[in-house]
Amino acid sequence: MRPHVGASLSRRRFLALSAAGTAAGAAALNGCALPVSTGVSGPGETVTAMVKSGEITPDDVKQAYNDLGIKIVLVKYDITKLIAMMTTGNPPDLVRGVGAIDAPYFAARDLMEDLDPYFARSSVLRPADLDPVNDLWRFDGRTQGKGPRHGMAKDFSQDNMYWYNTALFDRAGVETPPVTEPVTYEEWLEKAKSLTRRKSGQTTVFGGSYNGLMKSSLLASLTAAAGGNLFTDDYARVDFTSPEARKALAWYIEYCRTRVGPSAVQPDPNAWDGPTYQASRMAMSNSGYWLGGMINTDPKLAKVSRLAPAPIFAGGPRISPCQGGTGLWMTKKSRNKDAAWRVFEWFFGEGPAKARASGGWGIPTLKSLRPLMPAKEEYQKQVLKVQDAELEHFSVISFTPYASADALDALFNQIAPAAMNGHMSVDTLARRLDSAMNEQLARGKEQVG
Repeated sequence: MRPHVGASLSRRRFLALSAAGTAAGAAALNGCALPVSTGVSGPGETVTAMVKSGEITPDDVKQAYNDLGIKIVLVKYDITKLIAMMTTGNPPDLVRGVGAIDAPYFAARDLMEDLDPYFARSSVLRPADLDPVNDLWRFDGRTQGKGPRHGMAKDFSQDNMYWYNTALFDRAGVETPPVTEPVTYEEWLEKAKSLTRRKSGQTTVFGGSYNGLMKSSLLASLTAAAGGNLFTDDYARVDFTSPEARKALAWYIEYCRTRVGPSAVQPDPNAWDGPTYQASRMAMSNSGYWLGGMINTDPKLAKVSRLAPAPIFAGGPRISPCQGGTGLWMTKKSRNKDAAWRVFEWFFGEGPAKARASGGWGIPTLKSLRPLMPAKEEYQKQVLKVQDAELEHFSVISFTPYASADALDALFNQIAPAAMNGHMSVDTLARRLDSAMNEQLARGKEQVG
């Protein structure tokens, strides 16, 4: 057990941890885990949840009070505010997070409660019912996907899958991709080039969007699809010069250079794929199943839309990861863990979870809730058939605990545009990314210890 650290932290540690959103790594906040209570939360208790707008709604707060007798106090998610609340000894009980990138980062800093004992005694969130995507929230001190559970995803998509509009394919005279077998990334890009339409120097139809949720997690997943690991075995360094990582990087830079889809050098005015795809100005979008929640609101669009498996690299393994897995984690220094866990159970396994599952905005993370996924219309049945087949290809792509994805993305966004514009070779880009990111990672490793 590590030595206990009181609520007050040194200025140096506070500044290091406060830099979490923009710099590599944060100082470790050490603290012994409190024993898991076997008590049952009672009415009139309060749970503070730090979330983004819409993740827990005011209606959810009312419903939680009606169902549980527990008052949820919402605090807007902000990394600086989170660290300030923790360092002053007044942490939120539950915090939103993106499992794919946040779980190793915060767990390595000893901020997350080990939830295994809670899951073991829960009749709502039974370990056998948990979808494997929840392994994104496991971390054993070295590797993501193993060890204790520190959180849970509220829903998920396999984010390297993509939607396509058959009407735009027909209009361009391009053969539609199969929905039973994956195309290669090379084939995907060729189709995107053929589907792109421009007029007077302006792009009127994007051939395809393949930007991922975060550039660092996208490149990690592309490297895995090429058969490698973006990080070294100890996750303390990146290596973009490895054959697999270079292949992934070269493909993404080619995507940007050809301007077939949105990127840092050709932003989508809508800022995300949804409105552009909905307006039939994007032929393919690498938004996984969750985008169906929007597509299904427009029956005309839904009938010409298809969900396809994640592409593969020629000669590479077939994998279909989740780059998100957004959910909640419990802070180790939460003062009301029993009530927080009861809210956790309710949010992930009861009313809100059932409503999310039936809305089509993500795959439920409890296997028992899958029958609630929309399957009334023929096009919905078709989507589910493709999605069900894809589930067997899910795997956890481990992320580094030594730097936040935001920090690594900031470096990528500073360095990569020159290559996207054709002013820097991929080999030079790889070396510069290694130099900048590994400096960040070294600082983070030093702070974590």
